[in-house]
Amino acid sequence: RCVCVCVCVRETQCGMAAELIVRLYDFSPLFCVTALCFILTVTAVLGWFGFDVPVMVRSSDEGDSLPPPVKQMVQVSNPFSLEINTNTTPGSVTGGVCLQACCLEECVLSCYWGCSVQALQFTLQEHRHTRRLNTARLIQQSLQGQYVYCHTHTLGKGQRSECVTQMPPDLGVTDFGFLPRDRYPLVAVLTLANTEDRELYDIVASVTVLHVPDDKYRLSVRVLFHLLLTADGNMFDLK
Repeated sequence: RCVCVCVCVRETQCGMAAELIVRLYDFSPLFCVTALCFILTVTAVLGWFGFDVPVMVRSSDEGDSLPPPVKQMVQVSNPFSLEINTNTTPGSVTGGVCLQACCLEECVLSCYWGCSVQALQFTLQEHRHTRRLNTARLIQQSLQGQYVYCHTHTLGKGQRSECVTQMPPDLGVTDFGFLPRDRYPLVAVLTLANTEDRELYDIVASVTVLHVPDDKYRLSVRVLFHLLLTADGNMFDLK
């Protein structure tokens, strides 16, 4: 008997609700549609915040999503440090650039003026896919002379050294043309000088590409990008 009463009550409630909806629709169809949209919107919002609402309006993947994997960070020692010192000279193609370096081990600083963009990209790809370019000599060989001028400096271990790199005036180079250019004004490469030191570090070379102002493009001297080359052929973009 109790079951029959419950069924009758539910049927009566459903009938009253249906009759109310029909009367509202006859009175104002627009009001009925607006009310229905409002009810669905409120139901969806309550379901989003976790209230007890019908499952059909909840997200199908709620509770099934997995947390994103956590990338493990690895600490790697970088033996190279290179900065631009504009206090000594403001920096220009004709006046040169003052570079300030401090390395954990004895290093070789190689400065390539007017280095070909394509040649540098080829060198980076060679390091990644063909052979490991971990010495100043190997990097210079890989560039295949695609630069205007190159000179090197040997830097002591743990010493903050300043080096003014400049092209000889008799080359007659005052600019590298209008944009877009096919040559970088200056590429500075740091490598470890001793073989035994290369076995101590994962990072074996530092490549810094710099813009240097000239008569055609007077933007102040700055680092365009800085790459670290590793012993296993990878490269890191140092921000």
